[in-house]
Amino acid sequence: MTTLTIRKPDDWHVHLRDGAMLQAVARHTADHFARAIIMPNLVPPVVTRADAAAYRKRIMAALPAGSDFQPLMTLYLTEETDAADLVGAFEAGEITAVKLYPAGATTNSQSGVRNIENVYPVLERMAKAGVPLCVHGEVTDASIDIFDREAVFIDRVLDPMRRAVPGLRVVMEHVTTKDGVDYALSQAENLGATITTHHLIINRNAILAGGIRPHYYCLPVAKRELHRQALRKAATSGDRRFFLGTDSAPHIDPLKECACGCAGIFSSINTMGCLAHVFEEEGALDRLEAFVSLNGPAFYSLPANEVRVTLKKHEEPQKFPARIDTGEGAVTVFDPMFPIHWNLASEAG
Repeated sequence: MTTLTIRKPDDWHVHLRDGAMLQAVARHTADHFARAIIMPNLVPPVVTRADAAAYRKRIMAALPAGSDFQPLMTLYLTEETDAADLVGAFEAGEITAVKLYPAGATTNSQSGVRNIENVYPVLERMAKAGVPLCVHGEVTDASIDIFDREAVFIDRVLDPMRRAVPGLRVVMEHVTTKDGVDYALSQAENLGATITTHHLIINRNAILAGGIRPHYYCLPVAKRELHRQALRKAATSGDRRFFLGTDSAPHIDPLKECACGCAGIFSSINTMGCLAHVFEEEGALDRLEAFVSLNGPAFYSLPANEVRVTLKKHEEPQKFPARIDTGEGAVTVFDPMFPIHWNLASEAG
């Protein structure tokens, strides 16, 4: 197979940042995806209906002229979140979901939730209104090894929360472990899981073997090879519970290449070529459309995109920029460490 035509994909987890960074990166997501769930962890975070409307306006202003890209906005859940404001925004179509960050778990998560039980009343209102909750699934207990924080979160936080609020629709974002995959597979309803491009390609050796390579450092951190294999099996299975969320997260190079580098991998530019490579390796190109174009809309009760795009496999490796320039500085693009022969060729109708 040298061409593959699919419905235009969506990205169910992306960081567009703000200011000069937003101006530089928004068009790359818009070039490849019809819609994207936009993360709210700005400084200050997007916590109210008015915040979301203002941020959406800035995103639309950053898009190329004529773009039909749809940013799907989210609110940042805090222990002071106004449930009425949140539900009102959802019912008006101004937000698509709410994001739970455990306080201190990742970039700009300081305003996140410290005690999950404190937000149960808001979660109950969300369940009643049908508002999905997107979850960064890691505990922040310093006594827990960083490679175990996802598995412990499932046991200590996620499963008890789902039992307490059984009607809540939850997305386990950027799952990185076999534990996460197995938990998603054990749940019959109201649970989805996004998987990033880079976690299908790298394990923790990419970060640590042969020297510290900060451009492969992300949170949740890449795990052992057995977990990467579990993620590949899940993503390429076609199972409705798994769909693409790139977690593309740009940081300028000086903030990555320093004594305490930021977590995040910028992959919007070459994600589709990387994914076609992975699915071809797994003998599953016929299931790529489910992962990138069908399962996500189905979970969010949205229609699949009608526009089609064509991926083409070329004899020669495709060239992608090693970095992009922004008004804040250079941002390195994810390097999968193999030649990419697939690329988006055209819109088919």
